[in-house]
Amino acid sequence: MVRSSFFAVLLCAGLLAACATQPPARTPAHLFDDGAFAPPSHPVDAAEVFAFSPAMRQYLEVEIAPQIRSLGRQRGLVEALEHKAQLRIDYDTESTRTAAQAFEARAGNCLSLVVMTAALAKHLELPVHYQALLGHESWSRSGDLSLVNGHVNIVIDKRLIDRVAGTDLESQVRVDFGPLPAGRGAMLRQVSESTILAMFMNNRAAEAMMRGELDNAYAYAREAVLQEPAFLSAYNTLGVVYQRRGLSGHAERAYRHALERDDSYLPAMLNLARLLDGQGRSAEAAPLHQRLARLEAEPPFKHFDLGRAAAQAGDFRSAREHILREMRRDPDYHEFHFWLAVALYGLGEVEQARAHLTTAMKNSTTRREQSLYASKLQRLVPAVTTAH
Repeated sequence: MVRSSFFAVLLCAGLLAACATQPPARTPAHLFDDGAFAPPSHPVDAAEVFAFSPAMRQYLEVEIAPQIRSLGRQRGLVEALEHKAQLRIDYDTESTRTAAQAFEARAGNCLSLVVMTAALAKHLELPVHYQALLGHESWSRSGDLSLVNGHVNIVIDKRLIDRVAGTDLESQVRVDFGPLPAGRGAMLRQVSESTILAMFMNNRAAEAMMRGELDNAYAYAREAVLQEPAFLSAYNTLGVVYQRRGLSGHAERAYRHALERDDSYLPAMLNLARLLDGQGRSAEAAPLHQRLARLEAEPPFKHFDLGRAAAQAGDFRSAREHILREMRRDPDYHEFHFWLAVALYGLGEVEQARAHLTTAMKNSTTRREQSLYASKLQRLVPAVTTAH
């Protein structure tokens, strides 16, 4: 049986739904119920997201100051970001960090690193704007949360005085953290800084849910709505928080609010359909299931769950077929490659198993996952040697 799960949204996290063609959204205060949750363990303050730290000031004004003087502010900063020897940034999706936290850790997901870069650029008085990849989000899984992963980047411009004085016809430089799929650059759309802040809060809410911290999750989801009322992912996440707290009526209102703004918004549609099914309201859920069937023939992770169950039962041939079918939807997700490696190893195809395990390690996005796959890969080395 395919396991039931909630569908939350995480940005590299997240499914972008703040469409420029929508009318401005007003904050739907009626969706909030602060009395159902305790205060968060740490105050949620949007001002912290881009806050500039003394270490960041030292970096710009001392460590790379000669480079900035010789190359100019924009190029000096971009080259420092692009060369690991100067900033030593690692891509790590374990948590969404503020600008100062990402700089201190020298690591973060793409959203954290975009926020960090924006803070550095702003200190140099460089104009910035943000872009998000629309329509090609991927799915991942954490416990019983299915997560929609998106991609954001930052474009750094030159100061007006430098554009006037310079000879470069191209004044803007796009900085990507994490791979942008080939050919997808045309699908990038500019988003506002309020949307970036909403994404940040939404990520934090999803991460708090993964840790079982519902009070914190509510505070972050609430702030995401306040930062950008047109960002639909925040309503979906708010609904998941309510549902986990046992407030199904509140959850339903949040999901329906998102669908009123966009009746094709999949995460809220999936969550609402499952909520109604769980309450025995199958007749109300039926139109949602019909629309889901038209929009997405097979739910994410359907064949992955079947394949993993088959592998655990020792039916490695069926496991391979199901997981290969899942990989047609997303050929890069690290966990698919891992379980395909398990199936192939069970079928005696050790070399191919090792190749897919290597891919799983390369495609994983946290240090913890990379370490796990590396240890499993190491254990396959004797088996590969023996096979020869």
